[in-house]
Amino acid sequence: MTIYFAGSIRGGRGDQAIYEDIIDRLRQYGAVLTEHVGDVNRSLGGESAADCDIHDRDLDWLRSADVLVAEVTTPSLGVGYEIGRAVEWGKRVICLYRPTDGKRLSGMIAGCNDLTVHEYSQAADVDRIFQKALTP
Repeated sequence: MTIYFAGSIRGGRGDQAIYEDIIDRLRQYGAVLTEHVGDVNRSLGGESAADCDIHDRDLDWLRSADVLVAEVTTPSLGVGYEIGRAVEWGKRVICLYRPTDGKRLSGMIAGCNDLTVHEYSQAADVDRIFQKALTP
């Protein structure tokens, strides 16, 4: 299985450690095409490649993936765009969301019937989610 993991980069890196942990857990289900999202050295600026190169590369990876796993707690235009494209292409989309006081998940994600949203409290909680969602 090939897995495209999406998480905020330019929208905020406050969840980087959680992304790294989730990516480590995803590896037992297949190849994670976007391990760099959890990289502690990835800054808010992203990477040095041209924006159009990042866009095209990431869409190629997303197109080739069997599933998109998106951590959607930190709002990100890029993650929303990736989710929209994956839904458009009929990809399986699994969203992970940590409820936080004073914040709500976007209605565009929460209200989409073409994806599933799983709430969790800490990275260890995703094991149960992945066991059900990613095991044949």
